[in-house]
Amino acid sequence: MNNLPITFIVTALMLALFFFLIRYDRLRATTGHIGFFKRNGGMVGTYLIVGVGFWMLMTFLMPMVFMVDLSFHHKLPPSKIGGPEDVYTLDNYRTFLFGSKTSMDSLNWLHLRSFFMTIGISILLTLLTFAISYPLAYYMAQAARMQVLRLLLLLLIIPYWVNDILRAFAFRIVMAENGFLNTLLQGLGLTGGPIDFLGQNIALYVALCYSHLLIMIFPLYNAIEAQDHNQIEAARDLGAPWWHIHLFVVMPHAKPGIASGMTLTFMLTAGAVATPMVLGGPNSLWFTPIVYDRFYQLFDWPQGAAYAIVLLIACMTFVFGVLKISGLKLGEITK
Repeated sequence: MNNLPITFIVTALMLALFFFLIRYDRLRATTGHIGFFKRNGGMVGTYLIVGVGFWMLMTFLMPMVFMVDLSFHHKLPPSKIGGPEDVYTLDNYRTFLFGSKTSMDSLNWLHLRSFFMTIGISILLTLLTFAISYPLAYYMAQAARMQVLRLLLLLLIIPYWVNDILRAFAFRIVMAENGFLNTLLQGLGLTGGPIDFLGQNIALYVALCYSHLLIMIFPLYNAIEAQDHNQIEAARDLGAPWWHIHLFVVMPHAKPGIASGMTLTFMLTAGAVATPMVLGGPNSLWFTPIVYDRFYQLFDWPQGAAYAIVLLIACMTFVFGVLKISGLKLGEITK
């Protein structure tokens, strides 16, 4: 069976399940429940259903269903797709685990190491981004004057007017062996020779952290800004130390913003393609360039789809893990 009919059938089933859950939720609601169109208005309600629904269906749901289905197929020429040889198989996932479609004698350590290193480093970079962003977000939300706040927002937003690839090449120029940073460090007498920032992947990690600062700061700022400043002042008047105020007063209130920022930052870091390809050193094994190679070097789209689905499952596991640890529901992190 061709991939396209499968995609339409599974998408229709998922939509039916979605509307069933909405109906089930409505039946459990109180009698004072306000209808969707009555709450949003006829024009806005129609737009939300037709416009947003079509956008999500065509740009997210159907492509993902197609990719999942494609990952369970062989690499075949277009003339044989849908024919007797186009059958479901686990060969692409077996290749990811064992490096071969037939032998399971040894694990595919190269790709597995790259995958787990990407996930582990992405988690560490997410925590580092949070550690850098939280003090700035707190200052912007609770302490900064309006003029200073506007200036900080402007300074944060302006760098993101530049394309990701251009920013990556800028970091490569700045952190090269004969670049500005090495020249500055040697001129100040802090180093005796150039530091290999590119070869040691320091430039890659700095660029990934920098690229997602805004993604972390804005959810934190929105969550902390909504907190009543009197709660913080009351804790300070009662003699609570600064770390106690942040850990037990501010952060519990900002949990939705923390969870939202961390999940977005992690998924964008783990899924980055351009930055690792530009700034990755000779020993760098970021997983997304490997996925890219499956698609555009080997032209093995089923195998590339399988690798992409594995990465997606890891990202979803991280998201649900964050929700479990924070005690939040999925809808709460979007507030």
